This record gives sequence, structure tokens and C-alpha cells, in this order.
Amino acid sequence: MGGGGEFPLPGMGLTEVIDWLALYLFSMLRIGAFLMASPAFGGRFVPGQVRLMAIAILALPVMSSGVDLPAPAELAGLQALPLILKELAIGLVAGMVLTVLFGAAALAGDRIAATAGLGFAAQYDASAGGQTPVVAQLFGLFLLMVFYSVDGHLAVIRIVLESYAAVPPGAEIDLPRLVQAGIIAGGQMFLMGTMMMLPVIAVLLLLNMAVGVLTRSAPTLNIFSFGFPVTMTVTLVLLYLSTPGMAVAMEDVVREGVAMLEALLLGGGNG
Repeated sequence: MGGGGEFPLPGMGLTEVIDWLALYLFSMLRIGAFLMASPAFGGRFVPGQVRLMAIAILALPVMSSGVDLPAPAELAGLQALPLILKELAIGLVAGMVLTVLFGAAALAGDRIAATAGLGFAAQYDASAGGQTPVVAQLFGLFLLMVFYSVDGHLAVIRIVLESYAAVPPGAEIDLPRLVQAGIIAGGQMFLMGTMMMLPVIAVLLLLNMAVGVLTRSAPTLNIFSFGFPVTMTVTLVLLYLSTPGMAVAMEDVVREGVAMLEALLLGGGNG
């Protein structure tokens, strides 16, 4: 069957295999942190096995695209800790920026439910980990549907994968810029949430004023038996009529999130 020189021992390539696995696991950090922190991929409604498989698959293009990864020797000691923290910081901030922006839908739904007296209609939300109004959950699902329908998930994954070339692993990152991105995302969340809920809230405010005037002029008129059914009915009609405009506003949220991620990860030399 031939001598030992023709067939090397199985353990001779073990060092190369371990080095490859170390680089493969390191390449998972940024994309894995992003997927775990982003709303569309990291929600509790997504099974952990699915998220782990997605991270493992998306790390393969990083390994095969010629990204300048650290040497395996740099990942063997404590000197790898700063590299790991930088990768996690980039991925987490990118995912949290998207999560904060997506909170505009829940904010709008929560305020509409509170104004319409539907705040008591709440149930457990797996993505939020607590009780949230049903209207807020519907808005969140609506935004996710718009996000997938306009291929927003493909756009953000492309941006994260291209960030490995724009901000190579181990490169210096600008921490104030990461913090500023989170602050800007918070401001945009309140702005876009206000824009989504303002038409419905304005009509409900006028309706509540009209109901108040009627009950004041006719004290025998019970506000609970008259005002509450009218408010709920008008709210449902308003939500139905505002659906096309709400879809456009949520598409703007998706486009703003993609633009912010692109500016954060691809807009400069330092992350």
C-alpha cells in the first residue's frame, strides 16, 4: 500500500485546521453581533439554531473574499481581546442603530393605542420581552413586512459584509462616532414615530375635544357608553384609511436605517 512518505499522517495538518477555525470564528464576531442585535434577525421569535446557522453561513464569504484577517498567532493570547471587542462593538452598534430606528413603529403604535383608550388591549410581545399594546405589535409586524418586501434585509447584510473591507478587523475605530450614531438614531426614531402617529393622533384629539364638549353640554350623556365606542370605531377607521401612508412612512424608516448603516460602516476609514 505504499510507504509512509506517500501518505502523511492524519495529524500533520491539525495546526493548519486549528488556525483556519480560529480565523473562521473570528470572522463570525462582527456579523454575529449584528444579527443578534438587529430587530429582523435577533428577535426572540427567531430560533437560536436559525441564527447560529445564518451566522456560520454569512461568515463564509468573509473567509473567501480575501479580507485582511489577523494572523492566527494574534488570536492565541490576551492580545486578541482588543480585536474581539472591536469586532463586537462594530456589529452591536450597527444592529442597535437598526433596532432603535425600528422602535419608531412601536412608539407610534403605543401612543395611538394610549390616545384611543386601547392601551389595555395588550399581550406578550416576544420581540420586546414584555406586555405591549396590540396596536404597537401590529405596527412592528407591518414594519418588518415592509423591511423584507423592499429587500432591506439583503441591503443591510451586504453593507455589513462590505464593512470588512472598509473597516478591516483590527483597525482603529472611532468610538465617539459609534456613540453619535446611536444618539442620531434615537432622535430619528422619535421624529419618524411622531410623523407616523401625528395624523391619527390629531384626529383623535379633535374627537376627544368634541366628545368632551358634548358630555359637558349634555350631562346626562354617559361618556363611557358614548365616547369610548365612538373613539374605538374612529380609530379603526383611521388606521384603515392611513395604511397606504403608513406604509410609505415605514419604507422611509427602512431607507433611513440602510442609509445610516452605510454611512456608519462604509462612510469613512474608521468605523
